[in-house]
Amino acid sequence: MKKSVFLVMLCSFVCVCTPARAADDDAFLSYAIEDDAPAADITAAPVYMNADAAGASVANFDIAGIMLGMSFDDVYSQFKGGGLYAPTRKDSIIYTINPEWKYNLDYECRQQNIFVPSELENCIRSMAQSRGLMYASELHLERAGTGETIAVYFTSNATDNVVWRVVYNNDVDDMEGDAEKFENQRQKKILAFWQNVLDKYGAPNSGTDKWITTTNAYDPVMTAYYGALELVDAGRNATDQAKNVSDARMNFKSKPYAF
Repeated sequence: MKKSVFLVMLCSFVCVCTPARAADDDAFLSYAIEDDAPAADITAAPVYMNADAAGASVANFDIAGIMLGMSFDDVYSQFKGGGLYAPTRKDSIIYTINPEWKYNLDYECRQQNIFVPSELENCIRSMAQSRGLMYASELHLERAGTGETIAVYFTSNATDNVVWRVVYNNDVDDMEGDAEKFENQRQKKILAFWQNVLDKYGAPNSGTDKWITTTNAYDPVMTAYYGALELVDAGRNATDQAKNVSDARMNFKSKPYAF
């Protein structure tokens, strides 16, 4: 995605013119299950406030009513009945087993003399589900008729399965062709999108495209792109990952050695 320099563009235009669980246990197996979720494409690079800018209350920002720190159950119940957005028809919920815990369970299953790959995988998943180690890591939403989508990312059950990242996308940057009329339409769509962003969140306080809580990138940050918004709490995700590593080490069921 291309970062914007939208304030310049805007000026130019203006001047010219549960624990994680599915709705019911029977439906659980119909959802996609991803054992090793890929690392989120985010960084914790330093951020800087604009001159004379103050911190923003990014922790209170919302995208379509979704805020950082909301539980999976609260978010899912808000959209499962339809409305402005609804879960995608396929793979709306992605379930994940943290790799640290998967290694633990793999060891336990092997201690039970389970070695056939398919049986080993079933053992790991069954144990993970019964122990609350399989959690809803992603929820995918879409809005019919507008091409808008929202991907919501959650921490594990170790930190209450809450929102740590929200990614919104729309089609304002799409072009039907290279003709002048299409470029004109595209620019107008982008202008309308940016104006709505500014009306809702105010002017960025870091560069031309970021709203930051403090200069610490591990605090909540929102970034705007052409046709997209990304709300992230990198600190919450880092805390969750660290707790899983620590808890998995403490709960590794090694053999009962005696010496």
